[in-house]
Amino acid sequence: MPPFEIENLNSLKQLEGREFPATDWFVVTQDRIQKFADATEDRQWIHLDTERAQRESPFGGTIAHGFLTLSLLSYWMKQAIQIRSGIAMAVNYGLNKVRFPAAVRAGSQVRARVTLLSVKESPEFVDATFLIRVERHGAESQVSEKPCCVAEWLVRYYPQ
Repeated sequence: MPPFEIENLNSLKQLEGREFPATDWFVVTQDRIQKFADATEDRQWIHLDTERAQRESPFGGTIAHGFLTLSLLSYWMKQAIQIRSGIAMAVNYGLNKVRFPAAVRAGSQVRARVTLLSVKESPEFVDATFLIRVERHGAESQVSEKPCCVAEWLVRYYPQ
């Protein structure tokens, strides 16, 4: 699905409270989980040992790192909205709150729902706070009612 288009940075404030269309589904493969473990040195067995995870994990198999799911926010934001003009750059300014209510099993599909919570304008920059809810679509062929990640993300936009 193409991103929701916003004409320019000045138009952002008018969209406070709006939920944008859901992003496309993204498959979290075991290979991606392995690469994330290698990059972060987080090699806990619940992420990498498929046999043990099937036997001993309450999740019934290996799961993605919560921070792997969180790291996909930038990817999804590009799918959710596009501001066509007026931006020199956008930076990740931080997070207010992050929770991982449900696990992402290897092989699951995930997508994001993005809501613009607030916009604070200043002469030097514009701070936008987004609520991002990551949904999981698993082997049971339906979207789980419980999100696998909920985050308040702050993005700082610098005007041209």
